[in-house]
Amino acid sequence: MPLNQTGRITISSLFSFFKEAVKGEERDYTTGSIRKAVILLAIPMILEMMMESVFAVVDIFFVGRLGKDAVSTVGLTESVLTLVYSLAIGLSMAATAMVARRIGEKNPLEAGKAGMQAVILALIMTVVISVCGVFFARDILELMGAPPEVIKVGVPYTRIMFGGSIVIILLFLINGIFRGAGDASIAMRSLWIANICNIILCPTLIYGVGPWDGFGLTGAALATTIGRGIGVTYQLFHLFSGRRIIKIKTEHLVPDWGIIKALFNIAWTATLQFLIGSASWIVLAKLMSRFGSASIAGYTVAIRIIMVFLLPAWGMSNAAATLVGQNLGAGQPERAEQSVWKTAKYNAIFMTIVSVIFLLASKPIVTILNDDIQVVAVATEALRIISLGYIFYGVGMVITNSFNGAGDTKTPTWINLIGFWAFQIPMAYLLAITFSLGAKGIFFAIIITETMITIAGIIIFRRGKWKLVKI
Repeated sequence: MPLNQTGRITISSLFSFFKEAVKGEERDYTTGSIRKAVILLAIPMILEMMMESVFAVVDIFFVGRLGKDAVSTVGLTESVLTLVYSLAIGLSMAATAMVARRIGEKNPLEAGKAGMQAVILALIMTVVISVCGVFFARDILELMGAPPEVIKVGVPYTRIMFGGSIVIILLFLINGIFRGAGDASIAMRSLWIANICNIILCPTLIYGVGPWDGFGLTGAALATTIGRGIGVTYQLFHLFSGRRIIKIKTEHLVPDWGIIKALFNIAWTATLQFLIGSASWIVLAKLMSRFGSASIAGYTVAIRIIMVFLLPAWGMSNAAATLVGQNLGAGQPERAEQSVWKTAKYNAIFMTIVSVIFLLASKPIVTILNDDIQVVAVATEALRIISLGYIFYGVGMVITNSFNGAGDTKTPTWINLIGFWAFQIPMAYLLAITFSLGAKGIFFAIIITETMITIAGIIIFRRGKWKLVKI
């Protein structure tokens, strides 16, 4: 942490440290202060994740003026696009792990080759998704239960979103490559650029300019796809520029099926890991619907608030993944482990602060999004109960991403499968229905499960087998 001559932290020194993190100069994260390495990586990663969440907010804000059918189309399409996001996150995790390992080995050319093979793998997989999405857009909406009026206005939107899924996947994937290289500032800037373009294009393409009426809902899909596409263009420019840490050569464009297979082995379990967690939350939402619309609305509001407050924690856990990969590549497993515990400590401190905020001010926070008395009551209770397990949740996020950073995506996948599906869902049903605790039973099941998952993760992590993974 930057200090002045008296050894005290000052506002100016903190600003200088923030500026250094955002600037993103090339540095070696396998030597020097672990604390500084964590924070320098975490700051741009936190800002990057905040920008990714802005896409959905901007789209729904502008589409909302087009009516409920347009909003329904966005919601239904985004639900199915979860599969695309899951694949993108899985590929991103694989790329981060392998690139970080090569950078730790002080081999930027091999890091570049690994990154480009990840891009080739993404292109192969995206062709199938895009073609199916374009040709079966109507079927997808019908499968999701969309009424005829929604299908009528929504098919073009769904076709464009699925047809342009390549930019969704590449935006996640290439950012994962840069994060693995320790160049998190480029990942952050690409999301800033994509969001700025989306914010400008959304109202323009939806509502038009002057006498031109715009494209309506279709304009929202075009704006999002073009905005992400511009972000990807910025990424590709820096990826091939030769001026960043990672180096791409012409020969790297030739498929290396050995590397592609290794990336696929990491990516498919990482994708499954994300899907397991996401699907369990959907089941809990279904269970919550038994207690009325106010309960499901309160649960939805609470989860959205929780996700916003978790963004910094996700940023720090991503920093841990990079540090683990690079230090394992440098042959320093003990430093990799120290990085994890240091990051977990910072995350625990942050999550403690969030817990206190939710315990003391959950109701005012909830009322910003919804003023219905019943909804506010449910959401407030959810935040207060779930926040009791935040310290464990923060530590667990770091442990999970540390396994991923080492290339061991199977361990957290098994932990999630057992924790969420064999433990959390049955317990939620038992507490909520059998013991008649209602929505409160589901909230308690969440914190108990997160605590158990974190404890299991720590026990397995301390055994150290992740240090032996070769990728």
